[in-house]
Amino acid sequence: MFYTCSPSCTNPLHQHAPARAAAAAKPAARLSRPVAKGRAGKAKVVDLHCHYLNPVVNAKTAHLNPAQYDMTTVYADELTRATNVKQMKTRAPKLTGVTERLKDMDRMGVDIQAVCPAPYHFFYWTEPGYGAELAREVNDGLAKIAADTPDRFVAMGSVPLQDAQLAIRELEYCVKTLGMRGIEICTSVNGKNLTDPSLKLDKFFARAEELGVVIFMHPLGWTQADRLTHHYFNNVIGNPLDSTVAVSHLIFDGVLARYPKLKFVVAHGGGFIAHYWARMDHAWRARADCRTVIKRPPSSYLEKFYFDTITFDPEMLKRLIDRFGADHVVLGTDYPYDMGEDDPLRLIAQVKRLPRADRELIQGGNAARLLKIKS
Repeated sequence: MFYTCSPSCTNPLHQHAPARAAAAAKPAARLSRPVAKGRAGKAKVVDLHCHYLNPVVNAKTAHLNPAQYDMTTVYADELTRATNVKQMKTRAPKLTGVTERLKDMDRMGVDIQAVCPAPYHFFYWTEPGYGAELAREVNDGLAKIAADTPDRFVAMGSVPLQDAQLAIRELEYCVKTLGMRGIEICTSVNGKNLTDPSLKLDKFFARAEELGVVIFMHPLGWTQADRLTHHYFNNVIGNPLDSTVAVSHLIFDGVLARYPKLKFVVAHGGGFIAHYWARMDHAWRARADCRTVIKRPPSSYLEKFYFDTITFDPEMLKRLIDRFGADHVVLGTDYPYDMGEDDPLRLIAQVKRLPRADRELIQGGNAARLLKIKS
């Protein structure tokens, strides 16, 4: 997100106002697909977790004071807000542009980025019609980046989850018009679980399954984070916590049981649930209130999810691979944020006794398959 120092900040130096917006991008043509292998047959490295922030959309919505709806800003102390603002002075060009991004990709050994919106641009808090309009602008901007440099970028779009029918419409536009094979969603919608009956998202999940679209789940902090305001805890703890709660509801409320072919990718190594799954299996066996919907152990549904490599530790990454399989782990960097992985290939290389074939799956093969990147 374009970090802000406080929800009510009006300091023009912090780029909250529409000061330097470029002209709005025209809708992009249908995307071409990059190839997953180079001419020499070397497997391409694909980053499935990286962000782009559209500066035009950012300027257009500045007057709405989006920071008041960003839980990582609302539940943050002054030091965290100041640190975020300082960070953006150097990272804004990486987040909103392509030139520095390409240099960093070359340095990191990444051939292709699957660029998705910065979480700051979910816009679920807006009126549904306006949210759909903003999602369309975000998606057209992402599609243009991928169309302009098709050998280095694919795009994953955004949908207005505050309205299920509008979300389905934008999903179909992303796939059928823009040629996208993935979308990014938040792990909650205005503080509601993705399975909250009031959201009526079952039809959306059904359509995503029919279209074979990858759903990349990315949190934006924990939404009841009064105890997480210091030490950047609403990112450090809140992000994996919100992912854990979201995945748990998708499992226990039966979404994976009803739509077994859904392809979810969970950010940040799967949150906490990917590393403490046995507790929910025990609860399912021990308690009737944990068996109201699903008929099989929760972990059997968890095994259908994919997880990125952002674990920051080769031993933790190895356990993730050993438990869920190399075919369910994808390389991610969280580019360009400071909570990302700056040397993803080194992290994967440090995993002990990882076969070459498995390493190539994680570094790009799985992402190429999920996003239908040409081989």
